[in-house]
Amino acid sequence: MNRPTSLYMFLLVASILLFFLLNLVLGSVHIPFASIWHILWGTGSESDVWTNIIWKSRVPQTITAMVAGAGLSVSGLQMQTVFRNPLAGPSMLGISSGASLGVAFVVLLSGSIGGVALSRLGYMGELALTIAAIVGALSVMALIAFISQKVKGNVTLLIIGVMIGYVASAIIGVLKYFSVEEDIRAYVIWGLGSFARVSGDQMTLFACIMLALLPLSFLLIKTLNLLLLGENYARNLGLDIKRARLLVICSAGILTAIVTAYCGPINFLGLAVPHLCRALFQSSDHRVLMPASLLAGAALALACNLIARAPGFEGALPVNSVTALIGAPVVLSVLFNKKRNEIRE
Repeated sequence: MNRPTSLYMFLLVASILLFFLLNLVLGSVHIPFASIWHILWGTGSESDVWTNIIWKSRVPQTITAMVAGAGLSVSGLQMQTVFRNPLAGPSMLGISSGASLGVAFVVLLSGSIGGVALSRLGYMGELALTIAAIVGALSVMALIAFISQKVKGNVTLLIIGVMIGYVASAIIGVLKYFSVEEDIRAYVIWGLGSFARVSGDQMTLFACIMLALLPLSFLLIKTLNLLLLGENYARNLGLDIKRARLLVICSAGILTAIVTAYCGPINFLGLAVPHLCRALFQSSDHRVLMPASLLAGAALALACNLIARAPGFEGALPVNSVTALIGAPVVLSVLFNKKRNEIRE
C-alpha cells in the first residue's frame, strides 16, 4: 500500500472517529462532553435522563448507522463490479423491494385482518417488521440466485431484478388500497429509512451479524478483481463465472437484506460510496476499494445521521432525504468528471 493510499485510509478512520463522537455529543438535548465521557466509562454520577439518552438512543443509533453504511457500501461495490454497471446498487435486483413487500404484507394486512395496527404493538411489532423484511428480501434473493444459474447475460439478470422490483411495488400498491390509514402511515414511515429504530438487543444482534458477514465478503476480493478483466479472460484464468456471479450476488444480497430489515430501505449510500472511493484512490483494485468502501460508507452514514437529527430540527429528518441530497451530487460529479476525462483523452 503506497503512501497516499495509507494516508487516505488513515483520514477515513479519523473521520469515522470524529463523526462517531459528534453523533454522541450533538442532539436535541445538550449533554456536555465530560458528562458523556463519564457515562460511557461508568465514572461519576450523571443524571439518569442523560444516561438513558446516551445508552438507549445515541450509542445504538450511531453504531447502527456505522455498520449499515459499511454494509451497503460493500454491497454496492460488489454489485457494480459483477454487473460492470456504474449505476448498479444494492437495490437494483429487487432485494430491497422484496423486504418492502414482506413488511407491507405484515403492516398493511395487520389492521385489515386482525383489527390491530402493527404500530401499536411496540417491541413485538418492531420484531415482526424485522422478520418480515428478512423473509421478503431473502426470498427475492433466492429467486435471483436461481435465475442467475439459468441466465447467461448480466444485463438480462439486471432487467429481471428490476422487473421483480416493479411487481413488488404493484403488489404493495394493491395492499395500500385495501388498508386502513394508520397502517399505511406506519408503512410509509418504515419506508423513509431510519437508524433510530434499532435499539438494545436488536442493535447488538444486528452489529454481530454484520461483523460476521463483512469479513466474509472480503474473501471475494480476488474473484472481483478477476471479473474486472472481463468474463472471457477470467474464464481463461480458471474462474467459474456462474459460481463467481452467484457468490457475489448472494454476498451483496444478504448484506442488503439485513440492513434493509433493520433500518428500512436506505438509498444512495451503496451507489455513491464506491464511486467516491474510486475517485479518491484512483484505483480499481478491490484490495484497496473494499476496505475503502467499508470505511467511507461508515463515515458517510454517520455524517448523514448527524445531519438528520441535527440540533434545531424537531424530531429527525428522514435518512433517505439526507442520503439522496449527499449521494446524488457525488454520483453526478464523478460521472461528469469521468466523461470529461474521456473527452480529453
